[in-house]
Amino acid sequence: MNEMLKNLGEKARMAESSVRGLSTNKKNQVLKGVAEKLLSDKDILLTANALDVKNGRENGMPESLVDRLLLTEERIAGMAEGLMQVAALEDPIGEVTGMKKRPNGLLIGQKRVPLGVIGIIYEARPNVTADAFGLCFKTGNVAILKGGSDAIHSNEAIVACIRAALAQYGVTEDAVALIGDTSRETAAEFMKMDQYVDVLIPRGGRGLIKAVVKESTIPVIETGTGNCHIYVDESADLSMAADIVINAKTQRVGVCNACESLLVHEKVKDAFLPVLAKRLKEKNVEIRADEKAKALIPDAVPATEEDWGREYLDYILSVKVVGSVEEAIAHINRYNTKHSEAIITNNYTNAQKFLDEVDAAAVYVNASTRFTDGFEFGYGAEIGISTQKLHARGPMGLLALTTTKYIIYGNGQIRP
Repeated sequence: MNEMLKNLGEKARMAESSVRGLSTNKKNQVLKGVAEKLLSDKDILLTANALDVKNGRENGMPESLVDRLLLTEERIAGMAEGLMQVAALEDPIGEVTGMKKRPNGLLIGQKRVPLGVIGIIYEARPNVTADAFGLCFKTGNVAILKGGSDAIHSNEAIVACIRAALAQYGVTEDAVALIGDTSRETAAEFMKMDQYVDVLIPRGGRGLIKAVVKESTIPVIETGTGNCHIYVDESADLSMAADIVINAKTQRVGVCNACESLLVHEKVKDAFLPVLAKRLKEKNVEIRADEKAKALIPDAVPATEEDWGREYLDYILSVKVVGSVEEAIAHINRYNTKHSEAIITNNYTNAQKFLDEVDAAAVYVNASTRFTDGFEFGYGAEIGISTQKLHARGPMGLLALTTTKYIIYGNGQIRP
């Protein structure tokens, strides 16, 4: 292990007990201070981000990914607001649940505690830097951040703001650290730091997540890519369905909860698809369609088998006509990434069937998949959206960054 990573790990471990012992009031005071610092230093953040955006475009970064990288005054205000919301949330640390008295007189319960040192590897989304710190800090965890090279200047500026605020309030700056070396070799070494890091969370594309799951010796909470579907049922309000599809596909295309694939019941395809296609064309969305859908959308591109499983992160949508809700569910469960799926329907039975049988972290009835987000779910921010089934699933807020330990009260009991 190189000396830089070893030094970060040692400092994080030393900071852990200090951060774990902070009072709720102190944590909230710091979070509000960081929010204020981000706003007061917005010009510094925008200057740093402009350099990242410039470099990204010069390196051929697609505009959909440039959008994820870009900071604006509004987005900085959103980062600050997220921290303020996290400060306003109830602190889960120290909560005691399930205290029961055993026949021998022992009182056995569980107490919610921090995970410890959390490592986060993520790609070109600088807002993750503030979100990750806020959620980790509120739950008494130390955060070691490993952002991508595309956002290095933005991440350095944000972490500088955070560390300045920590120092201002008399809290160790090592509550958060950023690994400045963005090389793959350093990332690979970071994944092996199990003596210093308790949990590793990757947040990014399929390649990053697979690499972390495969190479890490640290326990991993897997966040997922989003091949998200919308199924328009035969009983759907077609006007509402079109509005939802347009929002889910085009409101922001470079995010994991954007709709990538559309399924339409054959009984409404004639009335729905030509109207939707016109609206998608106005948004410059390319449609990749099966034969039945393409017959109604002449300028659509024929879909291939690969299209059904792709997360485009672009102005592209795959479209397939199905004969029943059962066929829609089977298709979704075969090709989805277990992220977010939606049905548009006025049939209660079909809605319940979809909710019960679709295997995903978030399943919607008559709403856009774009709501799968910690901020929208009332968590203030999110550390990522887990698509696995152990420990956490869906948008991960404060509770997902905690564990429990048993606490036992006795009065002299010994085991016979």
